[in-house]
Order: sequence, then structure tokens, then C-alpha cells
Amino acid sequence: MMADRGKVSRLLKTARGQLDGILKMVEEDRYCIDISQQLMATEALLNRVNREVLSAHLRGCVQQAVSAEDREEKVEELVAALDKILK
Repeated sequence: MMADRGKVSRLLKTARGQLDGILKMVEEDRYCIDISQQLMATEALLNRVNREVLSAHLRGCVQQAVSAEDREEKVEELVAALDKILK
């Protein structure tokens, strides 16, 4: 992985903590809007992590692809990932 592992790890651990908090909110039967807001915050954080990983992939793996065939394969991988994200 070309992304900053420390940054990605820290963000993912934060998201895991947020998910644990959301689960506790559900178990405590907290107000639905409060739960929804926390879910959106967690989604935003995960999107930030994904942006970091994909950005590093584009700047690293794709640029390092030696042949045009390798570059095309990497670009197609990225397009497929973006298709999934943007659904």
C-alpha cells in the first residue's frame, strides 16, 4: 500500500471507535437523529480514508506502472473502484 500507513491506521481506529459509540447509542435506544448524525460522521471519515488510499494508489502504483498495458490495467482498477464509491 502506497498510502501513509500511520495516517490510514489512525483514521480507521477513529472510525472503529465511532462505530463502537454508535452501537452503544443503539443499545441505549438513543434518539434516531443523533444516531444518524454519528453514522454520517463515520461515513465521512471512511470516505476520507478511502480518498487517501486511492490518491496514493494513483500517485504511486499507477505512475510506477512501466508499460502502457500495466498503466491501462491500473487505470481500469481505479475506475472500477470509483464506480463502486459513486453508486
